Amino acid sequence: MLYVCSLSKLHDTVERTGARHLVTLINEGTPVERPASIAASNHLFLGFNDIVEPIEGMTPPAAAHVSELLDYVVAWERQAPLVIHCFAGISRSTAAAYITACALMPERDEADIANALRGASPSATPNARLVMFADQLLERDGRMVEAIRAIGRGRDAFEGEPFELALD
Repeated sequence: MLYVCSLSKLHDTVERTGARHLVTLINEGTPVERPASIAASNHLFLGFNDIVEPIEGMTPPAAAHVSELLDYVVAWERQAPLVIHCFAGISRSTAAAYITACALMPERDEADIANALRGASPSATPNARLVMFADQLLERDGRMVEAIRAIGRGRDAFEGEPFELALD
């Protein structure tokens, strides 16, 4: 099971779910206190800004970030939940959850996964740049990008509510 949350809800979400693996997608240099129940070896930290086009002075998401995410989630043994978080729980983390679900369920339709994401989180607005790189790396021929475009921008929110995304 995947759980998605914001930085402010990280510790509560890990405790509530019993997660033993963690993915952080946040601006480089942002202090993130890893929950004590998550071993350092089970924590993937990806530092980049939540942007979809390069902007001077900022670090855009890159194919290398998505490749690291894919390597991490494919190696996850799925015996305990995985928590994915970003600063607000709306863009980077929802993209990573969508990418993870697509990678771990290659037989499942991309639109079905995107619709499940929208059903779980009305505010989810997955970072399009992350999804684009994942679509290329997973050889989904644009279907991931189209599915996220089809669900559209999520409801406006300062912070997303924690949610779960089933992997079945």
